[in-house]
Order: sequence, then structure tokens, then C-alpha cells
Amino acid sequence: MKYIYGIMLMLLSFLCVAQDISIPGTGISFNAPNKFDKLPQEIIDVKWPKKNAPKWAIGNKTASTTIAYDLKPHDISNAPLNKLKESFVSLFNRMIPGISWKQTKIVTISGKKWLHLEMTSNAIDTDIYNIMLVTSYGKQMLTFNFNSTKSDFKNYETALRKSIGSIEIK
Repeated sequence: MKYIYGIMLMLLSFLCVAQDISIPGTGISFNAPNKFDKLPQEIIDVKWPKKNAPKWAIGNKTASTTIAYDLKPHDISNAPLNKLKESFVSLFNRMIPGISWKQTKIVTISGKKWLHLEMTSNAIDTDIYNIMLVTSYGKQMLTFNFNSTKSDFKNYETALRKSIGSIEIK
């Protein structure tokens, strides 16, 4: 019986494998869902407009579910997160077609306060589910964008939320 339990635990561990991802040159890391790979630059160029493109992004095989992470040259270290939240909500309401807010709140991850924006929206060819996290990192703005088609989100939601919970800043 112990042998069967051991085999079952070993098989389950393969199903729950996560990859450790680190942002180069920083102490920032997180666990990515299994089988998420670095996106080629040509996919990043298509998926995000040039001026808003992240430096790093990973995703599933079809790039229908992705995690983009970036350090932007905006010093938000002294900005009250509630005011920043109001600004993002106002901006997104004007810029994102069909936006529907699920949550806008301040959360603590890795001992640090983050702005958490969760929404759905309409894209040209599909509807999108998006979770965006923002915090300061020194004099820069650290962003994470967990993005999925609405149809894929139900399959990846648990893994994406585990990734969010795994973010570490050293």
C-alpha cells in the first residue's frame, strides 16, 4: 500500500511542476505554470503594441495564455496605491473596449503592497481575462500581466493564481 501511495505522489508531483522564473539582474522571481515557455520576440511584437511591450513574457504553446513581466522607468515609490488604482481604472475605462471590472484592490505579496486589477475585455478576435499587478521596485514600476482568452482562463486560473502567490522580491 505504501508503494502505491508513493507512486501516486510521484505522479501527482509531475502534474504540479512549476518552473522558477527570475527577472534578469534583479531579486524578482516567481513560479510559472508547467509548459509555459519564453515567448519569441515576434509573438511579443504581435501581441503587444511596441510602446507597451514587456521585456519578458512566457506563455502556453499557442500564446493564448501568457504572463508578461516588466520593469518600467516610472518612479511610483511615493505614489499612494489607492490614487494609482484610480488612475489606472480611469485610463483603462477610456482605452480598453468592453472592459468589465472583476476586482480592483490592494494586496500584499512577498511582504509588499501591490495594486491588483482584474478585468475582462473585448479584443478583435476574442474576449480576454486579465489580471494586472503593479508595485514599486526601487525607482521603477514592476508590472505583471496574467492574460488569457476567456475560454482558456478556466483551464489556467488555478495555475495563474498560484504564480501570483509565488512572486518573490528579495
